[in-house]
Amino acid sequence: MAINDTKITIPCTETCPDTDLDSDSSMSQRAQWLRAAILGANDGLVSTASLMMGVGAVKSDSKAMLLSGFAGLIAGACSMAIGEFVSVSSQLDAELAQLKRDQRADEADRAGLPSPIQAAVASALAFATGAMVPLLAAGFIVNYKIRVVAVAVAATMALLFFGCLGAALGRAPVVRAAARVVAGGWAAMGLTFGLMKLFGTAGL
Repeated sequence: MAINDTKITIPCTETCPDTDLDSDSSMSQRAQWLRAAILGANDGLVSTASLMMGVGAVKSDSKAMLLSGFAGLIAGACSMAIGEFVSVSSQLDAELAQLKRDQRADEADRAGLPSPIQAAVASALAFATGAMVPLLAAGFIVNYKIRVVAVAVAATMALLFFGCLGAALGRAPVVRAAARVVAGGWAAMGLTFGLMKLFGTAGL
């Protein structure tokens, strides 16, 4: 009787799981960065649009509205960058101290540490990207009423996009998440516009 020697190949059990874990970790980190970028862009959009709507409530001059939005973009981007730099620097100091306590400070360990400068630049760019939406919407419109409506519509469309994208990355219900983001943006713009209109009418 002939006997067939059959070799059974056993899948790797040591390297493959580590590779999968590294891949999952990398994907998770990229998703976190994207979510942070979306939040930064959303902050820039809502704060700048609300600021422009507030100024537009008391001044019909397009120059005043655009200058206020541009000032908000610069101030907000700087604030986001400084805050992120300080936060990530503190995190970096803590992780370096932990590596020293564990006597693990080789190049591989240092490569995975966060970069304060990279985080600061990313936050500033994300904020500026969102803030550019209302500025571009109002930049070429002379008529006061059309300009205010254009800012509101552009901000709404961008909020809807950011809400859907953030929900998709977080695997959350898209409609509910997008509605929440849009409602929050409307509340900020409406409250700022209404209060400034009230103050302007009262002559404050």
